[in-house]
Amino acid sequence: MTKAFMGVRLKTLREQQGLTQAALAASLKISPSYLNQIENDQRPLTVPVLLRLQAAHGIDLQLFSDDASARRLSELQAVFSHHPQAQAVPLAEARVVASQLPSVAKVLLHLHERSRTAEERLSSIVAGADGDRMTADLAPPLQPYEEVREFFYARHHHMAVLDERAEQLYETVTAGAHDAQIGAAELLACLRERLQEHHGIAVRETAANRTSDQALRSYDAGTRTISLATDMDPGQQAFQLGVQLAFLETGPLIDSFTTADAFATSQARSLARLGFANHFAGALVLPNRRFQDAAEALRYDIELLSDRFGVGFETIGHRLSTMRQTPGRGIPFFFVRVDRAGNVSKRQSTADFHFSRHGGTCPLWNVYEAFSQPGTILTQLSRMPDGRTYLWIARTVEHRRGGYGAPRRIFAVALGCDARYADRLVYAKGLNLLDPEAATPIGAGCKVCDRADCAQRAFPPLGRTLQIDENQRGFAPYASGM
Repeated sequence: MTKAFMGVRLKTLREQQGLTQAALAASLKISPSYLNQIENDQRPLTVPVLLRLQAAHGIDLQLFSDDASARRLSELQAVFSHHPQAQAVPLAEARVVASQLPSVAKVLLHLHERSRTAEERLSSIVAGADGDRMTADLAPPLQPYEEVREFFYARHHHMAVLDERAEQLYETVTAGAHDAQIGAAELLACLRERLQEHHGIAVRETAANRTSDQALRSYDAGTRTISLATDMDPGQQAFQLGVQLAFLETGPLIDSFTTADAFATSQARSLARLGFANHFAGALVLPNRRFQDAAEALRYDIELLSDRFGVGFETIGHRLSTMRQTPGRGIPFFFVRVDRAGNVSKRQSTADFHFSRHGGTCPLWNVYEAFSQPGTILTQLSRMPDGRTYLWIARTVEHRRGGYGAPRRIFAVALGCDARYADRLVYAKGLNLLDPEAATPIGAGCKVCDRADCAQRAFPPLGRTLQIDENQRGFAPYASGM
């Protein structure tokens, strides 16, 4: 943690708890004058004081996280990019709002979202004025999958209760195993036994056909039988049984998360239930404590972790980006999966990254370079416009089912973390972490990126006027290309 001047945030927290400066200072074992200096940003909020704050008042350290400020800053920059009258807001002022005034930032983001919704509805009304009748009710809301994705992303995929329940079940089902290094095949056998003995459910395998369009898992409540496709490896089969166990053993808990207040439609609630069940299954196959211990010991070498737990490269990356972090241990990761067209089908993190919400991402990001070198792990130090630097690794993964002629699905997945954690990863080997020029300048997408000198810029930022020099080749999309 760098020096953090978070006086406004600390003062707000104190007032919310109804404490005087003297009372809070006593609980933190510091003098009232020292606390007063912290609240007035004359002294930084140090790690020892922050840890005492957590111990004495049960405060979530995420409230004082630089990562949370980074997300708010990127979202605020997108807001300012949409409004020409806000162009004069300097980056330094936006950073103060993001870091010191999180509640103000939240209101601004909410107002911006309402403004965009109103504009879309007005456009729908105008578009229908000379044609078919169209009302404001036809304005496109979030799609169910978008609603669910935003729900999980806004909460950092932090599902500690499910992580704990899954870890407890893991310890229960593997209690009789002699080998501490339980592999995927052994875990699969344990889960089969759990389903049979505690739920009276048998597991059988169904041969895949040539096109393999059947479900990976199906449950027949009448015969109390689960059918698993045979073209899955033991780790994938264990995950599918974990999903079924999530519904069987934590169903009421999952239902309490997916209420009508949390999600607008029944389809979104169904998708969310599956999302919670998938998280439980991931935490069951890769239990928090054992997986974190192995990850630290192997310096987060994903291929070695894949061999150790019997699951794929993508599964390991996915779990690292959704795992409940033990205080003082673990690394907050970001994870993304894209196709060749740039469509983002997965986006999650236990921290914050400037994921674009306005279409398109940066072509200089190594996740796109991965398609040109299939199967090779690529590393990249990248620097965002706000100066934050990240370490990214990227590789292609292939999803293929069925025999000859069956279609293949190829994606590129990327796993990243803040550069301050990079020396704990094997992938930092050979990278110059101290040279600021070693990082590739990237952005969240051309529409919200202010890098005027980027050779890969496809179009100007939203709400900005394009300056054209007739003596130069001009802006890429409009240049002659000669």
